[in-house]
Amino acid sequence: MTERYIAIGKVVAPHGNKGEVKVYPLTDFPSRFTGTRRVYLTGPDYREILVDKARFHKGFVLLKLEGYDTINQAESLRGKVLTVPREELVKLGPGEYYLFEVVGLEVYTVDNRWLGTVKDVIRGPANDVYVVGPIGGDKEKEYLIPALKSVVKGIDLKEKVMTIDPIPGLLD
Repeated sequence: MTERYIAIGKVVAPHGNKGEVKVYPLTDFPSRFTGTRRVYLTGPDYREILVDKARFHKGFVLLKLEGYDTINQAESLRGKVLTVPREELVKLGPGEYYLFEVVGLEVYTVDNRWLGTVKDVIRGPANDVYVVGPIGGDKEKEYLIPALKSVVKGIDLKEKVMTIDPIPGLLD
């Protein structure tokens, strides 16, 4: 993945009448908003926006952004995705990966059988599950691979490969 900007939140609505926006976090690290001094809108509206203040409220992040002082100005951001440069992502520990890094990996078994590509990740309460199959392909050949160390034996981001050791019945 070579995207320069990574989504960290989506503006869902204005909050109050002083220009604050209510943001749905798209990150596993919502606390990052309290240390973020700038965010970027990408696409045709690309621009840097400075963050004046961030706080949490009922599972959302409330942001006060510089230059957005009225409800109408905040409304103009509704639906916009807030991003940060890739190099500003929270550093992960060894063996930890961002979801966007996993989607698109080619999946092989330890005996070199190709299963497909990671098409999606289902977030679960106990563990994530990788949806693997041919891109645009047959639903019958889709596999649900639990993101467990006992199953996922290796991830090589440079080679874009995931190796798994399927438990009995997983691929039936």
